[in-house]
Amino acid sequence: MVETYARPRFGEPREPKSRANPANRLVRLIDLVTASHARAVAFLLVCGLLLFLPGFFNIPPIDRDEARFAQATKQMVETGDFVDIRFQDDVRYKKPVGIYWLQGAAVETASALGLPRAELRIWVYRVPSLIGAIGAVLLTYWTALAFVTRRAAVLAALMMCSSVLLGVEARLAKTDAMLLLTVVAAMGALARVYLSWQRGEDPEHPPWSWPAIFWTALAGGVLLKGPLILMFVALTIATLAILDRSAAWLWRLRPVWGLMWTLVLVLPWFVAIFWRAGETFFTDSIGGDMLSKLAAQESHGSPPGLYLLLFWITFWPGAPLAGMATPAVWRARREPGAQFLLAWLVPSWIVFELVLTKLPHYVLPLYPAIAILTVGALERRVLSRSWLMRGSAWWFIIPALASIIAVVGAIALTRQPAFLAWPLAAAAMILGLFAWWLYDDSRAERSLLNAVVAAMLLAAAVYGVVVPSLTTLFPSAEIARALRNVVCVGPKAAAAGFHEPSLVFMTDTSTALTDGSGAADFLNQGSCRFALVEQRSERSFVQRAEAIGLRYNVARRIEGYNISQGRAVSIAIFRSEGTE
Repeated sequence: MVETYARPRFGEPREPKSRANPANRLVRLIDLVTASHARAVAFLLVCGLLLFLPGFFNIPPIDRDEARFAQATKQMVETGDFVDIRFQDDVRYKKPVGIYWLQGAAVETASALGLPRAELRIWVYRVPSLIGAIGAVLLTYWTALAFVTRRAAVLAALMMCSSVLLGVEARLAKTDAMLLLTVVAAMGALARVYLSWQRGEDPEHPPWSWPAIFWTALAGGVLLKGPLILMFVALTIATLAILDRSAAWLWRLRPVWGLMWTLVLVLPWFVAIFWRAGETFFTDSIGGDMLSKLAAQESHGSPPGLYLLLFWITFWPGAPLAGMATPAVWRARREPGAQFLLAWLVPSWIVFELVLTKLPHYVLPLYPAIAILTVGALERRVLSRSWLMRGSAWWFIIPALASIIAVVGAIALTRQPAFLAWPLAAAAMILGLFAWWLYDDSRAERSLLNAVVAAMLLAAAVYGVVVPSLTTLFPSAEIARALRNVVCVGPKAAAAGFHEPSLVFMTDTSTALTDGSGAADFLNQGSCRFALVEQRSERSFVQRAEAIGLRYNVARRIEGYNISQGRAVSIAIFRSEGTE
């Protein structure tokens, strides 16, 4: 017999309950790892590495956001200026400095450890995202412990760890995985303060640890992505205050000392950037970035409901169970724990649905609340028995569709069948099929675990094998490889018609972004120069070359696909032979 714990209500004291040890190996594994916190943390750490490392090292920079972040960090390292944020000569003031500092620390550490050309290896810039993703998984476990049993907390963390959206963000050198870490840390501390108040625990000597975690996480979130973390916290607190008709519990957060600590952490850089750039940073970040999203000025405008549709893919494999848990969560909405989690989830979700600009990762900080609500219903075995149970087929549909799209895409783009991915994809489909066929209300946990293993295999197939093989999707990598093989000292380049940030990152910060005529003039200015001219700009290049008497040859032509613009590209690498 294995002793576990069950809670009749979210966020209430534990009551021991016996449960027979099941025969399924995956369920027995969960029995084993939930015997202690140390085992649970080690298990989640291993799962995170298995899910996030495939493709982490060998997928080239992804345009455009990842490459922009990485290039701005690279320039900080090159110049030693860790206050100003620039992409080449242009300021990049859309986001605060937090992620650049973390990426810069990763590059400097890798260089100090002797890694050759660390500043050109995109995976080094992804290390903070990997740490953020794994940290967010572990913090989801910690947060869930305030609401459910250790076993259910592990399952909630597994849902986050295996979710499609977090798997993507863990492999991108940008802010969102680290932002998730700070949000979960802040909300986990906030939940403990709120639930201790609900239980009437001693208010005279509240612990310092929870406020310290909360205010430090808040400062980290502000340095990473500005006021977004404040929105999550403020909407949660406001909703709880309305529902409870009281916000007295906020004093347990020690707000005076906490605000002072947050300002100590946040203000130095904001003062430094204001001293350096004046009002430009605040104009660009608030007016140019935040307000433009409200008006859908970034070509990502969509109607309300998009996030709900995307949820069934981005939160797979947890999404089917989340759908089945919805009626039980609604019935428990007035219980303290469920009320807190819904206050975390619902108001912010509504805001994101109403904002015109919609990108999938915006709602990622709300997924831990969904995971904990879902396992709360799973723990009490009150999942819906209605037609939503048919949604368990989704555990098979996603790996089947993903495998077909990955293999067909590889064949279409590279004329290679990606055979190494086939057994992994087949195993993922089989486990997804098991998750579907074996599902019923009493065996939902086993189905979820099968789906999590299917997600691991799918990650290995898609990220580890297929995506790195799609070389046509990464023309910048091919161009950089060609320039490294030239026989001359200090090659310089100018690009016409292909201006993706990944090209600047993988070649050199000094790479000029110009038009066809400018590329010809650049080529005419000295030796060991190369013009990277996309086919649509070749005519103006040739005309200008003829006008100035430039002789040149084609060193190489690279065929590829620009995923940012959604079109094929053909880029000629021209080298000067001198003038007539």
